[in-house]
Amino acid sequence: MLDLLRPLHVSTAEVSRMTSPLVPLGTLIGRELRNEKVEKPFVKYGQAALAKKGEDYFLIKPDCQRIPGDSSTTFSVFAIFDGHNGISAAIFTKEKLLDNVLSAIPQEVSREEWLQALPRALVAGFVKTDIEFQQRRETSGTTVTFVVIDGWTVTVASVGDSRCILDIQGGVVSLLTVDHRLEENAEERERVTASGGEVGRLNVFGGNEVGPLRCWPGGLCLSRSIGDTDVGEFIVPIPHVKQVKLSSAGGRLIIASDGIWDALSSDMAAKCCRGLPAELAAKLVVKEALRSRGLKDDTTCLVVDIIPSDVPVLPSIPRKKQNVLSSLLFGKKSLNSVSKATNKLSAVGVVEELFEEGSAMLAERLGKDFPSNTNSGLYRCAVCQVDQNPTDGLSVNSGSFFSPGSKPWEGPFLCPNCQKKKDAMEGKIPSRPTVIA
Repeated sequence: MLDLLRPLHVSTAEVSRMTSPLVPLGTLIGRELRNEKVEKPFVKYGQAALAKKGEDYFLIKPDCQRIPGDSSTTFSVFAIFDGHNGISAAIFTKEKLLDNVLSAIPQEVSREEWLQALPRALVAGFVKTDIEFQQRRETSGTTVTFVVIDGWTVTVASVGDSRCILDIQGGVVSLLTVDHRLEENAEERERVTASGGEVGRLNVFGGNEVGPLRCWPGGLCLSRSIGDTDVGEFIVPIPHVKQVKLSSAGGRLIIASDGIWDALSSDMAAKCCRGLPAELAAKLVVKEALRSRGLKDDTTCLVVDIIPSDVPVLPSIPRKKQNVLSSLLFGKKSLNSVSKATNKLSAVGVVEELFEEGSAMLAERLGKDFPSNTNSGLYRCAVCQVDQNPTDGLSVNSGSFFSPGSKPWEGPFLCPNCQKKKDAMEGKIPSRPTVIA
């Protein structure tokens, strides 16, 4: 359970204590242009929260290791879980999701291969966690915003409306997530209705419609989440995933539940805490949201600074006009280029976009080269990681029924249980909410 914070008071003395002399941006740019060795960044973070219903949870794990015992393989995980209709889904997902994601990444791979496999593993981990929670036959659900930081590479997976933003030097703020609110996302409304759900507002006495768009049955305002067994399989756990690589100037992530974003825009949240240490910045974002809207919902904020080793805090630089810099902010590169030298554009704060995908179709998200246990003659389910005989499972390319164009021999493969989950999410079999006695 999140601890309630006392009223947040920030003094000038506290700011002075927590800040140190800054390294000018020009100095950082000069170092990279001179091809000096860029060290692994420091990751500094802060957290703040105010509870209204007590359904927000968060995860902070700054010392994970790809290879246990090898400190050179350290990566960090930060996540927010905004529960609804109870806390069980948020707690379960907090405890299980990371292990489920890591189990979907092949062992003994290089860092570059690990980063390439991560977006697909996140999809598998989200779906596996949802299946496991459904087996508990509980009705709560949760949003998830899940952030993995490995060196200068940031990978974000999300379902629901908790958000992650990136603030880089120059005052350019960008979203690393997509809100899955039915009110604001036309594509998701179309997908839900095509999969058997209904979308509409709440009807009150007299036939008047009020409130935001919801899906029925259930009345949920979101189109993606983990849990929500009582709503229907058209509410899918398949996350939007985005992977970017920062320049060696670094950047700041603000990860927060909708209690923040219903009160503050992305720009407002970033601007109110620039130039302050992450620990203090998180408190200021929560305080600003409280001042703007009052405490109407659980309000949780994580601030994560990814900074050069000799910079104690990200400099506060006034916003510039978004001309060439903003147009170059995300310079697209192939996922296969993760291991290549950083483009010179990174020296002026350009962020390289390595990967982005938001499709709700599981077959599109798992690819065709998911590893199988070929040495034993068994196929491994791409979601739950269970080995099975070839005759026991189906390829994601085969669908519920074989068609002339299907290729059932091509992987990745799903066990019968995960195949049933896939078909239900896509509306290929009737999707009926689970009735809890």
